[in-house]
Amino acid sequence: MQGGSRYRARMVWMGIVLVLSIGFAVLRGGKLSNLAEIYITAWWLLFVGLAIQVAAGFVPADRTYSEELAVGLILGSYLPLLLVAWINRTRSGMWLVGLGILMNFVVIAVNQGMPVLPEAITLAGGTADLAADPKHVVLDTSTLLPFLADIIPIPQNVISMGDVVLGVGIGVFLDDQLTQPLRYFRHRIDAEAGSAAPQLRKIDGGAGR
Repeated sequence: MQGGSRYRARMVWMGIVLVLSIGFAVLRGGKLSNLAEIYITAWWLLFVGLAIQVAAGFVPADRTYSEELAVGLILGSYLPLLLVAWINRTRSGMWLVGLGILMNFVVIAVNQGMPVLPEAITLAGGTADLAADPKHVVLDTSTLLPFLADIIPIPQNVISMGDVVLGVGIGVFLDDQLTQPLRYFRHRIDAEAGSAAPQLRKIDGGAGR
């Protein structure tokens, strides 16, 4: 499971998180139509972070600067993502999203790459060849904060506790957004479900007089 395939597998995992989150929200009475109404402040920073991560995937592995450049790009990609989480921190799930990103940022920064447990890669169905991936390092006795490393095997991928927390945060955010009444979205009313209903009924009643 080399760098490019691991990156694609992680993107597939994030896609699964999104699908499952939306599915659970719909089962709880959420509306798919709400997806078109979701608005995240400074959303464009998400694409900046993603673009930097994509660029990190093209760093050649056989250069003297490969490791420093790849790790620097990955760490840099987390900064706009953390900023988005901070700006939107009052919204449900966003603090978990930020915490998950921060957990990954810290373990990568202190180890100069994301530590990966080779046995976990094998259990996930991949090959433990990290030499061709400058963004990752082998988890061993010298690894700092090993509990934050990529140690959780899932089919064709290995994820970290930060990834899990990030996924839970995304799920909480989507569940909250999809279960909100659609008319509250359109008026950008941030209220608990049902709390504004009497006021809306009063307004509707007044309009008919």
